[in-house]
Amino acid sequence: MLNQNQTPLLDAVKIWASRPHAPFYTPGHKQGEGIAAPLADLLGKAVFRADLTELADLDNLFAPQGVIQQAQQLAAAAFGASQTWFLVNGSTCGIEAAILATCSPGDKIILPRNVHSSAIAGLILSGAIPIFLNPEYDPILDIAHSITPHAVESALQQHPDTKAVMIVYPTYYGVCGDIKAIAQITQQYNIPLLVDEAHGAHFTFHPQLPTPALAAGADLTVQSIHKTLGAMTQASMLHIQGNRIDSNRISKALQLVQSTSPSYVLLASLDAARQQMALSGKQLLSHTLQLADTARTSISQIPGLSVLSAPTPLSAGKEGLGVRSPGFAALDKTRLTVTVSGLGFTGFEAEEILDEKLGVTPEFASLQHLTFIISHGNTQADIEKLIEGFTTLSQMHPTQPEKKTLILWDDIFKLGNSVQISPREAFFALTETLPLQQTCDRICAEIICPYPPGIPVLMPGELITKSAIEYLQQIQATGGFITGCEDSSLSNLKVIK
Repeated sequence: MLNQNQTPLLDAVKIWASRPHAPFYTPGHKQGEGIAAPLADLLGKAVFRADLTELADLDNLFAPQGVIQQAQQLAAAAFGASQTWFLVNGSTCGIEAAILATCSPGDKIILPRNVHSSAIAGLILSGAIPIFLNPEYDPILDIAHSITPHAVESALQQHPDTKAVMIVYPTYYGVCGDIKAIAQITQQYNIPLLVDEAHGAHFTFHPQLPTPALAAGADLTVQSIHKTLGAMTQASMLHIQGNRIDSNRISKALQLVQSTSPSYVLLASLDAARQQMALSGKQLLSHTLQLADTARTSISQIPGLSVLSAPTPLSAGKEGLGVRSPGFAALDKTRLTVTVSGLGFTGFEAEEILDEKLGVTPEFASLQHLTFIISHGNTQADIEKLIEGFTTLSQMHPTQPEKKTLILWDDIFKLGNSVQISPREAFFALTETLPLQQTCDRICAEIICPYPPGIPVLMPGELITKSAIEYLQQIQATGGFITGCEDSSLSNLKVIK
């Protein structure tokens, strides 16, 4: 039994940071002595003493045999994995490595169309062929949920040569699909279930949160420890269990997509975040859930606002109380999505007011909603300010909501799989740049997505549709931010020549 009180990597960095010596190794600032004064004024010098390289006793991320290996073993035990890898290039590199480790060029992989852009990068790098499934969709809220077990089983019947299935669990909105049923299906086909669990690293540590992916039967999961737990930005983990995935292929793939100069500050933060959750996670998350419940209850009572809520389970012996949807089986209650369209605002307008005038900053805005991440780092004062902000917002716009004709997310994807050539083939193909309005029915050569949440509206190899163009223009016109396109004004798009 491993002692979760230990922090082997953090301890080793601490010793090296305070060890008197003359440094003749990278980085060039030499433990803060050469740091520019404005940066030192902002951060202090202490953090730079810990900004170290692969020195003796600090181990090597790509061939760990010492303190990194020990820290990863502790993490595997804490998160319920058979093996864990620390990631310093965010969950992005973990998603890419997962696809590279399970798919060769030309292999098929089933995945949702609302997958993160990192999965598209994984397709380009691996040469895998995507079999996209449309997720279950709420047309009233304009929110895409999870793909369903039925959709996965149907796709596997049509494509029995598929090498892997990937799902997003939870979505950016905190929505969780029926992962247990999907895992049972992939196990019947003896293929790995890969899970983008970037926003669900905290699930393991409290019984009132959704079932963690590994506990539900997933073979591999990637978690952003920095998103909902206490690690620094970019610090993530990749976990596996069982024997469907070759661990050596994971290690080799990670060598391709991670920096050869990993930050020990990030690595140490993973060690510390794991210890914190292993020892105090349930207590910390109980408080977090209380804060989230206070916010959800108070905000849902403000006229003109509504809050995304957990699906109502079917009670034993009673009918008509609502049934969990296969695409929305559970909700992460620490994730708060508030619909503001009832006030006559777009999410982008509401975000600007809350952020710039009321001192409340959400995680992201969409056309109708604002989404907030509530974590153990939030305080009662934060929640009070959040409620106060929405109260003020509702009073700023008491009039009848303006009717806006919105192009919905589902309008873009209801026509089915529009992939014409593989993302890899499209990425390396000859291209030309055309005015936006001339690109309809051409094959896209860019990854174009509103960010956050980083779900591509168009990707390399996909047919550009009129509805996709109009949706992007709508996002831009209403204050959204679009990334990935070479022309940030969205006047032109790059297409296959």
